Amino acid sequence: MLLQMLLGMVVKKGSLNLIDANGKATAIGNGEGQTVTVRLHDAKAGREIALNPYLKLGEAYMDGRLTVDRPHTIYDLIDMLTSSLGHDYAGPVFRMQAHLRRLKRRIDQHNPVGKAQKNVAHHYDLDGGIYDLFLDEDKQYSCAYFARPDMTLEEAQLAKKRHIAAKLRIEPGMRVLDIGCGWGGMALTLAEECGAEVVGVTLSKEQHAVATQRAKDRGLQDRVDIRLQDYRELTEQFDRIVSVGMFEHVGIGHYPEYFNAIRELLKDDGVALVHTIGRLDPPGATNAWIAKYIFPGGYIPALSEMSAAVENAGIFMTDIEVLRLHYAETLREWRRRFMAHWDEAKGIYDERFCRMWEFYLVGSETSFRNEGMVNFQMQITKKIDALPMTRNYMIDDEQKLGASQAMEQRLAGD
Repeated sequence: MLLQMLLGMVVKKGSLNLIDANGKATAIGNGEGQTVTVRLHDAKAGREIALNPYLKLGEAYMDGRLTVDRPHTIYDLIDMLTSSLGHDYAGPVFRMQAHLRRLKRRIDQHNPVGKAQKNVAHHYDLDGGIYDLFLDEDKQYSCAYFARPDMTLEEAQLAKKRHIAAKLRIEPGMRVLDIGCGWGGMALTLAEECGAEVVGVTLSKEQHAVATQRAKDRGLQDRVDIRLQDYRELTEQFDRIVSVGMFEHVGIGHYPEYFNAIRELLKDDGVALVHTIGRLDPPGATNAWIAKYIFPGGYIPALSEMSAAVENAGIFMTDIEVLRLHYAETLREWRRRFMAHWDEAKGIYDERFCRMWEFYLVGSETSFRNEGMVNFQMQITKKIDALPMTRNYMIDDEQKLGASQAMEQRLAGD
């Protein structure tokens, strides 16, 4: 009864058929579109979800206590719920719960040296075969850039790297720091296409091993140095700094530490680029299910939180771009590929892991489509005249990088 009441308040558009553990069906919604049928498989599931939906809905799906009848999937249910709610919460009680989570977020997001590595290991030191099932060949685990709507995931991820490289205006021989280098794709691209000497740091042992081997395999070990190290332990200075998909793991209490480090590690005429997921609404708190199962210690920032930390660090925001639906399209392709390799993922872990990962990809995609999540690309300098006065150089450099690849492909064809 509690869950029926909650869903009745939430679902403003669409058609939902809720079947409880006793087989009783309840129609919810305004009757528009195809009916999504959701089944509860034990008597406690409905009550638990109603009292704590932001945690228990995901857990019930993981455990098989909640299922969605074909031809629909959990995506259809979450899309219906998030499109009905938008930026709002499921009711005043849950709005208050979110407020309380926000009050304690500095505790939840306390990521000092050492603990940060444990949080990273929780997600990134999974069996590497899992990521091979849904990422592109370069293992880019961040928002792609769909410069054209017909791009493949591989093309869009390469476009993302070039889009960022153009904003950095890298010249051959420059030393570049890649904070949170992942499996090394950005570092390798900046070395190969821009002639940079790159130091990449990661806290993931799995990523460090893979990125180091990739640099060796491509003969770049003298120009790409991958380190298993916290960025806060670095003392060198660099011409350029890039950080893609890492800022989400910093934690609100460590923002001053992060941007102060960028100031100290960047040369006086240097340029940095921070690419991160962001929120269009005011500062909030991390979703309870995501914090428990996917990204412990993580947080999606509001632009106001980032900009305040940059200002206090005494450095300049020289360009900000908001990428809106690019990550939704990226996640849709990741989800499609993961679902196609479900049995392989089940062989690596188990059915519960697969449902957890599906729920993670679904929740992430719908948050970008319906809940105001975006990507920020923030360019930062220490000197106001470190870059040209207009953005034209970004367009020119991006076109040059694309033209260079096209020429290489033509030569290879000849």
